[in-house]
Formats: sequence, C-alpha cells, structure tokens
Amino acid sequence: MSDGNKELHGFFNDDGTPMNPDLVPKPALCVMCKHDGDPNQEIPCMLNRMDQQSEDDFKCDAYQPKG
Repeated sequence: MSDGNKELHGFFNDDGTPMNPDLVPKPALCVMCKHDGDPNQEIPCMLNRMDQQSEDDFKCDAYQPKG
C-alpha cells in the first residue's frame, strides 16, 4: 500500500533539484588521489566536487596522493 509519498534517492542541489553525478567533472586532483575509486569515499568525494563545480580552484582537505 502506498501512502503517496515518493522516496527520493541520489544527489540534489541546495534548492532540491536532482543532480546527475555523471555530469559533474572530476578534477585532476581527484584522479591523482588515493581515494579515487574507493567505494567508501565515493559519496563524500562527489559531494565535494558538486559543491565546488562552479569554483575556479578545486580544493580537497581529504586529498592524499596515490602511493
């Protein structure tokens, strides 16, 4: 039985509109990071990229070089 409420999943802008994570560019810093490809870091990394996609310089406090 449905109560008429839809359960929402995914990523959303601050105004509630859905965002497609496939359209968020991955900065070079992310590609060189040891967290790139780590499923445990996928969501925090994506949120950081989404939050900064309109910025000129990308910054990440969690960055660690691949070793």
